[in-house]
Amino acid sequence: MCQKNKRNYKIYILIIFAFMVNFNTFADTVSVKDSKIYVNGERYYIKGICYHPVPLGKWRRSFETLSDDIALMNEAGINTIRVYEPILDKNVLDILASNNIKVIVSLGFNQSGLYDINSGTYEVYINEFKDHPAILMWELGNEYNYHPEWFGGKISNWYKAANNAAKRIKEIDPNHPVSTAHGDLPDKQARRLLDSIDAWGFNVYRWDKPMSIAEEWAQVSDKPFYFSEAGADSFMTQEFEDLKAGPNQEAQARANAIIIDEIFSDSNNNLGILLFSMVDGLWKAGNPSKQDPGGAAPFSTGVPYDGAANEEYWGIVDIERNKKISFNVVKDRYQNFRFSEED
Repeated sequence: MCQKNKRNYKIYILIIFAFMVNFNTFADTVSVKDSKIYVNGERYYIKGICYHPVPLGKWRRSFETLSDDIALMNEAGINTIRVYEPILDKNVLDILASNNIKVIVSLGFNQSGLYDINSGTYEVYINEFKDHPAILMWELGNEYNYHPEWFGGKISNWYKAANNAAKRIKEIDPNHPVSTAHGDLPDKQARRLLDSIDAWGFNVYRWDKPMSIAEEWAQVSDKPFYFSEAGADSFMTQEFEDLKAGPNQEAQARANAIIIDEIFSDSNNNLGILLFSMVDGLWKAGNPSKQDPGGAAPFSTGVPYDGAANEEYWGIVDIERNKKISFNVVKDRYQNFRFSEED
């Protein structure tokens, strides 16, 4: 059987299984309280990965490798994915749910009217999928605080729009939290204008010391938070100590190990982590048919260990799904996770 047919066969089997399981599924009730997240009253911790699978030579997301990716996620102990745009195919959500993988769904502001906040069509998506067992929470935007130019030069316009959307989502769906993915620490204006969200997601690139943001957050807010992005890429723009320039899986693995260990060490005071990311994104910095260093990312000087976000090298697997050293770093920690001791 050719490789393509094998892959299609596995997808068909997963769809059939998901369809069978779906008869007995029901909507989960997800809540956040006291820096903890609960699913149907049971403690949950996000051992997650950011997931935006764009095939080799393509520019748009596709789930054609879903069966292979789920097998890798299950092996690594991943229980949650974060997607940067809504999943439109219910079969994909069914397959994820049947494999015990929850989804944090990002809803953008202006996505040409495709389930976005600006058009109000996000309400259609919430109504359609609010009872799906794959949903963990709704997340508004991604690092929009870095882009006031998208909102007439006033980032307060985004905060107000997101806050109104959060209120509306909770009217439609009281069973799932609403969050936002904020670039690093929210300032006073953000905290004041976004008072209707239930939890904050922080995209944190502070070398290999992500928990420094927790100390700062505790001084200004008691709202729950999770790491919506954290991690390292596998390309060194320049040498650093014993880490050589060029493709360098060891640098990525070393940083990711320290980052995950630090976050897990205080797991009773955060909701978890979505490591960035599952698979290399060859569409980001040039020709999507080959891997290029470079690529633009705002406020990336804290990326370990060279202060540069080489955008096509962030996966814990490469575009062919070969495991990098970081895959085993994640697997060892996610599979053996235990909550830290209470204070």
